[in-house]
Amino acid sequence: MLEAGTMLLFCAVLFASVALGWSIIPALFVGALLFMGYGLVRRCSLRAMASRAAGSVRSAGTVVVAFVLIGVLASLWRASGTIAFIVAHSTAVIHAATVIPLSFLLCSAMSVLVGSSFASAATMGTICMSLGLSMQANPVMLGGAILAGVYVGDRCSPVSTSALLVKQLTRTNLFNTIARMLRTGAVPFVLSCVIYVAAAVAEWLCASGGSGFGAASAAVSTNASSITDIGGLFSSAFDLHWLTLVPALLVIVLALLRVDVRLLMLASIAASVAICVGVQHMEWAELLRLLIFGYHAQNPQVAALLDGGGILSMLTVMAIVCISSAYAGIFAETRMLARLQQVIEMLGHRLGACGATMITATCAAALACNQTLTIMLTHQLCGGLYGDDESERSAQAIDLEDSAVVIAPLIPWSIAGAVPLATINAPTLSLAAATFLYLLPLSRMLASAVRRRSGFRTRHRSQNQNPGLAIPHRPKPMLHMFAHGFHPKSGD
Repeated sequence: MLEAGTMLLFCAVLFASVALGWSIIPALFVGALLFMGYGLVRRCSLRAMASRAAGSVRSAGTVVVAFVLIGVLASLWRASGTIAFIVAHSTAVIHAATVIPLSFLLCSAMSVLVGSSFASAATMGTICMSLGLSMQANPVMLGGAILAGVYVGDRCSPVSTSALLVKQLTRTNLFNTIARMLRTGAVPFVLSCVIYVAAAVAEWLCASGGSGFGAASAAVSTNASSITDIGGLFSSAFDLHWLTLVPALLVIVLALLRVDVRLLMLASIAASVAICVGVQHMEWAELLRLLIFGYHAQNPQVAALLDGGGILSMLTVMAIVCISSAYAGIFAETRMLARLQQVIEMLGHRLGACGATMITATCAAALACNQTLTIMLTHQLCGGLYGDDESERSAQAIDLEDSAVVIAPLIPWSIAGAVPLATINAPTLSLAAATFLYLLPLSRMLASAVRRRSGFRTRHRSQNQNPGLAIPHRPKPMLHMFAHGFHPKSGD
């Protein structure tokens, strides 16, 4: 089958790019050429495919603008001392007996504020890993707690690129979706905390025998000599005045007030600029430079923790979104995914839209090797499972957030999980300890199965009590087409 061959070739190019450590952008360009080549073989007009692709890219313009603002905000939060203030005061509460659950909570809080798993791992994650290892904590559990934590906010922060992408794709209200994410994520979050507390207690009990984690109590008292004093390090590079916390507080307050996310980020950017100039005494020329190129500290130890941000840091993700958006237009014109979409709709008929989306997201994550493309492929493939009214689009948005966003980092060869683990120097086995990332989709699938079963029982009782009201099942048009054969139009 030509469709399968084209897709397998694209996957091979992606895998080769990831395995060799190359940028994924050239592989995505090759994919665009492959898909347009498929369309030409199927006698689709090159002009029509290019027009559809350009239209899809234009529709992604809003989220690209948001990515630019996020890059600017990330650099300013570093330069103003906002992240330094939060990290320096947060790590003071970490102790040997609680380092694993607190690492999860602190990384979750940091990721909610900055909206980026990579940035959270590079700052709070790196420090928590260093502190935990110095206290003889289990590196697998510690790495899993950090990885799970950095994706809590990557999923539901108002300044998260993945949340903004899902909002753009599904044309939904971001804050309504965040409210639903908080509800669906509450139980997995609490269960994750319980698991990490249990792991910490188990290690503490093992410590009573005088081995392994038993050295942790001594590590607490000698912590200042075993690792760098984080507070002192950041105090030497920044004026950690309480005003440096204002940009983060603005994000929280304005998000609660449901202010448009772009206005929210602009307000935080303005506050950060004022603090950079007024509190950190930064020159305007240096300030303009870091907006583009990101923050770069003079102290090597500070640089290892805080360097990053800037508009240029967002070019890769913006390119991925634009090229992947072009795929959507090409697929729509060539109908390349039509058969696969029919199979997914058949799966949705058996498992429900939520279950089918979870399975599709897992396969897409294994093939795409990154979170952004996973989200876009899952949205494209599962579009037939949902209607176009507001409630259906909202349902798809929450299903994407609870599947594609958190499943992508669980794939060992995906950069979504590999990069944060490499950043904090944690073993790959830590993926198994990132409990929130798999408890969330599992809980959603379980809840969906329970609802479908209870709904079936209710309908069955109603039909038995009122047999004259029983309505025969009508398959969806797509399912009917799948059952009775696919008859492509001329040119497909």
